[in-house]
Amino acid sequence: MKKRIIATAVLCTLVAGAAMAQQAKEGPWMVRARAVHLESANGDTTGLGLGIDNKWIPEVDISYFFNKNMAVELVLTVPQKQTLSNSTAVMGTLKHLPPTLMAQYHFDAGSYKPYVGAGINYTRFSSVNIGGPTLEKDSWGPALQVGVDIPLTGNMYLNVDVKKVLIRTDVFAGATNLGTFKIDPLLVGVGLGWRF
Repeated sequence: MKKRIIATAVLCTLVAGAAMAQQAKEGPWMVRARAVHLESANGDTTGLGLGIDNKWIPEVDISYFFNKNMAVELVLTVPQKQTLSNSTAVMGTLKHLPPTLMAQYHFDAGSYKPYVGAGINYTRFSSVNIGGPTLEKDSWGPALQVGVDIPLTGNMYLNVDVKKVLIRTDVFAGATNLGTFKIDPLLVGVGLGWRF
């Protein structure tokens, strides 16, 4: 009986030590790299039938955890070149850079780590080469997010993430405002994350 109690105590100590080592290894920072499919809503009030092409883009984010549940995430990519078309023909190309800042809540769900987020997106349009019309250069809009981090090994995670972002720009012909082009993309991503 005494040996069983000692063995149980030793086992509990080892398990607790392993759990503490795992917690110590996971610091407040997390970096993820994702492949993201951008699918634009392509709505507009100009009557031109504007739309950009859907495409896969690279994405990197940096998260800081204040505690096990609350975190902030900065979502980054490189300027994305896309083709702009109207209802009848290709008009040209543009680039947009859309960093997004999210506040997140991470749920306690065993080994899986689901989360939700809400924040703000800023998009800068550049290298606009679409013939006659011009675009407003800046867009501010809300962003929503849902995702999950699935542990793989050590401090590495598989990440699946879905975001809806409101990106809109006014379209001008000279000084005349023709209406608003609503990109409003749905972003579905998969990638890897590292906690440190």
